[in-house]
Amino acid sequence: MCKSIRTERISFLADINRYTDRYAEWIGRQCREKSVKAVSEETGLGWDTVKDLDMIYMRKQLAQYPAAPPRVLGIDELAVGRGQTYRILIHDLETRRPIWMGDERGRKKEGIDAYYLGLTPADRDGIELAIMDMWPPYKASTEEHCKKARIHYDHFHIAKHLNSAIDDVRRSEYKRLSGEKRNYIKGSRYILLSNRENLDAKGAATLKELLRLNSRLNTAYMLKEEFERIWSYRTEKGARAFFDQWKSSLRWKRLEPLEKFAGLVERHWDGIICGTRITEGIPMGFVEGMNCKIRAIQKRAYGIRDEEYLRLKILTCTLPKI
Repeated sequence: MCKSIRTERISFLADINRYTDRYAEWIGRQCREKSVKAVSEETGLGWDTVKDLDMIYMRKQLAQYPAAPPRVLGIDELAVGRGQTYRILIHDLETRRPIWMGDERGRKKEGIDAYYLGLTPADRDGIELAIMDMWPPYKASTEEHCKKARIHYDHFHIAKHLNSAIDDVRRSEYKRLSGEKRNYIKGSRYILLSNRENLDAKGAATLKELLRLNSRLNTAYMLKEEFERIWSYRTEKGARAFFDQWKSSLRWKRLEPLEKFAGLVERHWDGIICGTRITEGIPMGFVEGMNCKIRAIQKRAYGIRDEEYLRLKILTCTLPKI
């Protein structure tokens, strides 16, 4: 008599054999909106069990909705853990979904090389546009692996550099002044870095008074608002003429942070201005919107040290439910 033990895979059971696929999918749908802890408390399942069932669900999502070879990439990074620890994120801006998350190599060139080397030569040749910040390894890797791709520097990152310059002017004025004029600058960072139309009545009144009292901040703020016009030009010639005029208006203003910003724009001009020609129809705000969504995911997943779980959460957050 044969005493061997044989097992049979039953199709409707999940990889955790105590639960069906249908139940794993239900748990996964709950975890799209709730934390693992909340679902664990509601169902009476262990924390680890809920997380494992959720990972089964998300891997099934990725298998059901595979990412197509992208034509337009958005390259960004995600801060993880404590300190300056980053993971590269790649988004397909046409399908509006994150498609790849890097590893512990972080923002180094070999970190993004890993993404391109995972594509076929035909897929790399199919990438026509890569939108990124001005971090040199992103540009170097993209130019090396995607010979036909154009590089464009994201408007939002340019705006961050401009806001940083304005904030440097604010800090220098705070140090230079004393008494009531100095106290008025304290706490004005948010107001100065906001667009006028985004301020409420109280904020708008505070901004108006601040600019009235400090001529250097007034000049810097006017230049900041003026620079935003560059994105309205549809030809390189028009944008170049505008920028040259804007840059010349810095003379004799003694606004060194804005002069440094102008130099930054000058050095990266080709990657900035190409957007006037080829980014129409591209959702330029998608990556920033995704950053908000990812921060919410990180907050909901607080305490989870499993990076694979975070990766799955990010890559599936825009996919349909199953």
